[in-house]
Amino acid sequence: MTSSVSVADTRMAQGPVLQAVLLDMDGTLVDTEGIWWTAEAAVFADLGHVLDEVHREVVVGGPMARSVGHLIEVTGATVPLAELMVAINTRFEELIARGAPLMPGARRLLTELAAHGVPTALVSASHRRTIEVMLRSLGAENFAFTLAGDEIGRTKPHPDPYLLAAARLGAHPASCVVVEDTLTGVAAGEAAGCRVVAVPSVAPIGPAPGRTVVSSLDELDVSFLRSLVSVPV
Repeated sequence: MTSSVSVADTRMAQGPVLQAVLLDMDGTLVDTEGIWWTAEAAVFADLGHVLDEVHREVVVGGPMARSVGHLIEVTGATVPLAELMVAINTRFEELIARGAPLMPGARRLLTELAAHGVPTALVSASHRRTIEVMLRSLGAENFAFTLAGDEIGRTKPHPDPYLLAAARLGAHPASCVVVEDTLTGVAAGEAAGCRVVAVPSVAPIGPAPGRTVVSSLDELDVSFLRSLVSVPV
């Protein structure tokens, strides 16, 4: 007889175990938040607008349409949203063409996750084109699955990206650890029912039930990540 119980549910019945680690890209694994801001500022400067630094925390970590839409609103730019998004993506890709710098501890963490056979997904609000460029630095072999913001109807802060990633890896969300650097990403991971590790980049992130805040990926290893899913919220 064929069982109707999923592999993920069976694992949960056997006790909480780490089934997958779901990682954000920009600002979490790759030091690109400043590069994105540089690209945005350059494109708006070409249009005669100077971006105030106060908007940097507003646009970090969110879907590109929301971020660029905010900048259009505050500057009064008249260029269509879609055109500006293409221009900013193009400028960003030019800036990272020679490779993107990884965040401290990123390479070690990815190598350790692979060595321990922990399924790992890259879950980003960036477009697929940008992710493919980034994978030259990150190594596509380090991820069982990658998801781009333009491949899903609702991206962060909605839970959909993390729910889809967990499902694709055959994992229960409560047995997944999400690693994020912004409140937008943290909100998505928590809404999906995952344990969340926040590594704040531009804006501060406070602790909360089911959330762990660290200062660097250097503080994370497989043993620590496993411990997060074995402790009740």
